[in-house]
Amino acid sequence: MKAAEALAPAVARLAAAGIDGAGRDARVLLAHALGIAPDRLTLHLQDEMTGAQETAFAAGLVARTARQPVAQITGRRLFWGLPFRVTPDTLDPRPETETLVAEALSRPFLKLLDLGTGTGCILLSCLKGMPMARGVGVDASEPALSVARANARDLGLEARARFQASDWFSTVDGAFDLIVSNPPYITEAEMSDLSPEVRDWEPRLALTPGGDGLDAYRAIARGAGARLMPGGRLLLEIGPTQGAAVTALLARAGLADIRILPDMDGRDRVVVAVKAGPEDNCGCT
Repeated sequence: MKAAEALAPAVARLAAAGIDGAGRDARVLLAHALGIAPDRLTLHLQDEMTGAQETAFAAGLVARTARQPVAQITGRRLFWGLPFRVTPDTLDPRPETETLVAEALSRPFLKLLDLGTGTGCILLSCLKGMPMARGVGVDASEPALSVARANARDLGLEARARFQASDWFSTVDGAFDLIVSNPPYITEAEMSDLSPEVRDWEPRLALTPGGDGLDAYRAIARGAGARLMPGGRLLLEIGPTQGAAVTALLARAGLADIRILPDMDGRDRVVVAVKAGPEDNCGCT
């Protein structure tokens, strides 16, 4: 069977299963089965598929109709232009999180802490963009830390990225001129409204702390002052309705210059705060 002959019924099958973007997903899964980059698929649509390739494509379609995310099926996701390993133990990196990375790279830093690192996509993207910096990624999930370490190896950042198990700041020592986090922030009431790809396949502890969704921000606000250098920045991803609540938590913790940044769709996405003090140390103390 030629690849083109396999593609059309695959699109129809995914569409019938209620998959948004069925054509896009079918093409990505077909390229994965063929062992090529998705942007090369058009050049190979007339290729005859091997038995192994047909089997791999069929398995990918079964997984996708079960609403497993494409990134988990292929094991990879592009974020900030970099390839990251993705497993069911980690959140799938999302484009809106790049808003946080862009803000992090808007000013120099040397010592970076990433709370709840997951795949390591925020930490490692920031380190790629700041060659003199070093960073620590912490997570309460050992399987997630294994994924992050593998991504650091893949990206050639092992020497500058360190990972350790920690419940937020519990095992963290030292001070940092930049602290970042995309913590769990979905409320318990919102969980049932999530798509099956998120609700059923991504790690619950990385999605929600339960209740009002703010527990992680409370923990971070309590501990950030002790781990930020004077003039150091704290960058937190938030849900689009949480800006005022998170801003209030950070203000009560004594942080200053608090502002909210929108994502590419104009929704509140990142809260930025600063620890009062001189800003010219750049991690040098």
